[in-house]
Parts: sequence; C-alpha cells; structure tokens
Amino acid sequence: MNLFVIADAIIWSALLLALVAATVLSILASVRPRRGYVWFATGTLGIALLAAASAPTLPPIGIAPLVVVLGLGIAVFGGSAAAGTALDLAMGGAVAPGLHGGIIVTDRRVDADAASGVHAVERRREVLRGGLTIGVLERVASAGAIIAGFPEALAIVVAIKGVGRFTELEAPEARERFIIGTFASLIWACAAALVVHLAIR
Repeated sequence: MNLFVIADAIIWSALLLALVAATVLSILASVRPRRGYVWFATGTLGIALLAAASAPTLPPIGIAPLVVVLGLGIAVFGGSAAAGTALDLAMGGAVAPGLHGGIIVTDRRVDADAASGVHAVERRREVLRGGLTIGVLERVASAGAIIAGFPEALAIVVAIKGVGRFTELEAPEARERFIIGTFASLIWACAAALVVHLAIR
C-alpha cells in the first residue's frame, strides 16, 4: 500500500476524531460550564486545525458534510462557552447577571430638591439582554461566511451587532462585557470555521 495513502488516511482519521472530541467537549462546556471542558475543547480544536492544514487531498466522499456539521457545532456551542470563560477570567464575577441573559448595571444621578437638598438616586436596569441568542446567530453567520469563502461578511456581522447594542454601551461594565464576549465568541467561531475551510478547500 502506498505510504501517501496511509498518511492521508491517518490525517483524515485524526481530523475527524479531533472534530468529534471538540464537538462533544464544546457541547459539554455549553451545557455544564466548566473551564476544563473549554480548555480541552481548545486543545482538540487545535489538533483539528493542524490536521486540516496538513491534509494533502480533498476529503474522501461523504466526509465533507460531516466536517461542516461538526465545525458548525463547535463554532456555536464552543463559542458560547469560550465567551463565558473569557468573561469570567476578565471580570471575575464582578457584574451581576440579569434575568434575560444580560447584566445588571446601576445608573447614578444627582437630584436637587429644594426641600430636602441634594441626594443621589440609583436605578438598576438590565442591559445586553438576549446576549446568548445574539451570540448564537453571530457565530452561525461568522462561521458560515468563512466556510463559504466570504470572510468579508464578518465586518457586516460586527457592524450589525455594534449598531444594535450602541445605546446600551454607555455603562463601562456593558462596554467591557460586549468587547470581551464578542471577541472571544468570534475568535472561537472563526477558528472552528477555518478548520472546515481548510479541510474542504
């Protein structure tokens, strides 16, 4: 048997095994948030990236759709867990979560009243609501754009998200969370999509 055929089979087997492992770990990390799952998913995604980059031939028949499905699964589920881990590392739980997937921020303003003098008024509100759903849509669009060979669409995704959240970003906590979460989510989705793009190129 030809050595190139054997090497090719080993690379494709390693790629599929790494993608399956990364998918399972990404789903576990999303359902049961633990940093260990995210780190192991990152490692297996790295192995998949190396295997995809070194694959010398096109995928065997029937493998390409499986690679696409696994890559999208990694992008969607793992991106949520990666963003959550990045936010935990950066903010250390300093921001209270809201009931609708956002965060609670406190607005402080000074009221001047002739009878009682000057006093501060605090109002708590939830911003960045629906972040989990928006994140899923963002990762699907980003990964789909890279897999389809249209990375320019990433600029459109980021612009739509930024414009949609613009009015909520006056609070420093919201700005920091928006930037960290968006970057972590996009980087993860792009890495997963790059594996697919390299594998089926």
